[in-house]
Amino acid sequence: MSFVPGPHPQQPHDAHRARQRRDRSLAIGLSVLVVAGLVGFGSYLVLNTSEASEQKQERAQDAGSASGAGSEDGKAPAEDQRGKSDGGPIEGLRTWDAEKLTRNHVTTPVTYPMKPPVGGDHNPVWMNCDGEVYEKAIPDVNAVHSLEHGSVWVTYTGEAPAADVAKLAERVGRTPYSLMSPYEGQSGTIMLSAWGNQVTVDGADDPRVGRFFEKFVQGPQTPEPGATCSGGLGTP
Repeated sequence: MSFVPGPHPQQPHDAHRARQRRDRSLAIGLSVLVVAGLVGFGSYLVLNTSEASEQKQERAQDAGSASGAGSEDGKAPAEDQRGKSDGGPIEGLRTWDAEKLTRNHVTTPVTYPMKPPVGGDHNPVWMNCDGEVYEKAIPDVNAVHSLEHGSVWVTYTGEAPAADVAKLAERVGRTPYSLMSPYEGQSGTIMLSAWGNQVTVDGADDPRVGRFFEKFVQGPQTPEPGATCSGGLGTP
């Protein structure tokens, strides 16, 4: 009689290894799903953030275009900026090379190439310029010395409206390192002068008046900053 062997029963350690393989497969599959989910969520966040940033930039550009209408670079036109403290140029300002304006003290008359003068040789004595308002013309040679000390000189002709003269006198009266006097023969009705700088204005309310005072009273053009404006010539 012959014996035919049947299938061997599965040993316990074989079953254990099979479970371990299934568990690893499940773990790997779950890891792949988790990583795929994280990548997808991260991509979603990046896309949303990018779209929000682009929309914000577009809104900012639209706002800038609306506020800058009439100017290619989004800024207000130069004329609209006149009179503001933006450090820009003063319209109509004439300047002279400060290095070519001589500063010798002389006691003889001086012929200046511009009226009123903005620099050059001058008398050793300055006109008092701590907010002095002179009702009569003052000597050029003394006024130029005041400009050397950093003052602004306001001059006007007989054609200047009385209201403008009064307003300018009030401004000068409260501004150290400034002086004011009538000046016949100048090219403009109302003119403002500092060392090497001069402008003709339309009136006391012209915004260039404030700009000129702000820029040139003891401004960077001053040859002798800090020099006194008192103790000089007080009457023309």
